[in-house]
Amino acid sequence: MGHQSTGSPSNVEWGGYLRPLMPRRKERLRVQLMIGMIGFDFGAILIGFVLANLLRFDAPFAPQGFYLMKIVVPIFLAIAINNGAYSLDALVQRRYGIGRALSAFAIAIAAVAVLVFYLRVAANYSRVGFSIGIMLSMATLIAGRLLYDRLARRVYGASPLSIVLINDGADAAAEPGVLLVDAAAAGLVPDARDPLMLDRLGRFLENADRVVVACAEDRRLAWAMALKGANILGEIIDPEIARLGALGTGYYAGAGTLVVSAGALSLPNRVLKRVLDLSLAVFGMIAITPVLVATAIAIKLDDGGPVLFVQQRLGRGNRLFNMYKFRSMKTAQLDHSGSRSATRDDDRITRVGRIIRSTSIDELPQLLNILKGDMSFVGPRPHALGSLAGDQLFWEVDQRYWHRHASKPGLTGLAQVRGFRGATLERIDLVNRLQADLEYLNGWTLARDIRILAATLKVLVHRNAF
Repeated sequence: MGHQSTGSPSNVEWGGYLRPLMPRRKERLRVQLMIGMIGFDFGAILIGFVLANLLRFDAPFAPQGFYLMKIVVPIFLAIAINNGAYSLDALVQRRYGIGRALSAFAIAIAAVAVLVFYLRVAANYSRVGFSIGIMLSMATLIAGRLLYDRLARRVYGASPLSIVLINDGADAAAEPGVLLVDAAAAGLVPDARDPLMLDRLGRFLENADRVVVACAEDRRLAWAMALKGANILGEIIDPEIARLGALGTGYYAGAGTLVVSAGALSLPNRVLKRVLDLSLAVFGMIAITPVLVATAIAIKLDDGGPVLFVQQRLGRGNRLFNMYKFRSMKTAQLDHSGSRSATRDDDRITRVGRIIRSTSIDELPQLLNILKGDMSFVGPRPHALGSLAGDQLFWEVDQRYWHRHASKPGLTGLAQVRGFRGATLERIDLVNRLQADLEYLNGWTLARDIRILAATLKVLVHRNAF
């Protein structure tokens, strides 16, 4: 098998073998990009305060408008460097970088507020100008990061890392920007007992930032031993890890283990999420009491049946709980198993039911579930045991279905704000929701929950809500 590369490098003679011309290590480039990112953030904050000065004092560099900015910036930079705002993840993941930068800026503002308003360390400043500067600086920080992301991607190309994929008897495909190397053709043999071969491998990979090896199972240990002293991020492809959905590695009684499941949130994050849920639920119950009472009266007057519909749903840890909704269907035709999805012209839905379903009012009693702790405001929507996608039960469509229950179910979720709601008439209807649910579980943040809640307001009335 010949050498291939997405970068199409030329081959050079190397110890009797043909060696692809390796790409240069991008370490220096990454450092330069990080420094540039710091400069962009500093410029964004400066522009924000300049604009604030223009609005407040009609002078871009009014001293009283810059006094506190000179305290904010060094605190911001110290926090941002420490919290990952200038990291590889921030460079390649735009939303992560913006979130870290805004978090560092908010903490810096809070620190300065304590210094100024409680310790009185400053006098020559304008509270109004400072407040305007904060708001404008947050906007310019976001805009600056978005612009810098576009510029940086043009500079580093497919990846800010020089990545090499070594095929040793396997046939793995290289992603864009990755150099694909045939181990046999390049004369690379993983032999930890041969210092000259290890030297050869080390020299071969000296300009790479990351190496991935695809080989037969009986050669994985040899490659692992050969890479451990190569001074490079080394990885070996193992299809079993993907099949098991492994999250990481661990040890038990001296033996290695694959971590295949974990709690969705750490204890501090669970506390934050619960505090948000309780705060909003208590406020919500008080604020919408007139709506709850009016809806209950309307349902009772419509056909005299019960106000609430109680159905068992799958919750966190695959445990069943009773979920509350305003009853929207005729009492004699209630579907407690959930095997039949509601359709647009469903004859089971009452007159009042059609209104409350189209406006999502029928979901409001789930505030009680949130207060009880069965549900959260944001999370994967809970399903009934008999729910079908086409003619298959949900968990028969995709085995990953059970993974979504690592978190409390939600009143709303990422799938809902993306428009994946309503009847699951085909397999793809469930798959779309499942993909969004699993994406939500990966890398939870409180800020993301708040964004989803805000986005939910736009889809309360939806074409698939019937």
